[in-house]
Amino acid sequence: MSPGSSTPSDLAEAAPVFAALGDRTRLALVDRLSTTGPLSIVRLTTGTAMTRQAITKHLQVLAGAGLVRDVRRGREHLWELDPERLDEARHSLEQISRQWDAALGRLKRFVEEAP
Repeated sequence: MSPGSSTPSDLAEAAPVFAALGDRTRLALVDRLSTTGPLSIVRLTTGTAMTRQAITKHLQVLAGAGLVRDVRRGREHLWELDPERLDEARHSLEQISRQWDAALGRLKRFVEEAP
């Protein structure tokens, strides 16, 4: 494999992140946590039609993918974003993008050189 290319294990490690972000509600939760910082379940459900239980289930999926974590501050449980996993996912997408760019470049050269 060429330098900077993704290995199957790299992509397998990123798969849970992309699966978790594939849901509109979970993506909205990540967006909200990234703009507001840590929030409680009560604050995360405010302004939505979702129950605390439903939000908690979505947060557990995000936590399983390593995107968020439950932290205790005093007596309060807050959910916060783990930006490291998002950076890893972004890195995986950049690697895939470079591979596609290289493949398209090879195809272009092949077509242009054809008689």
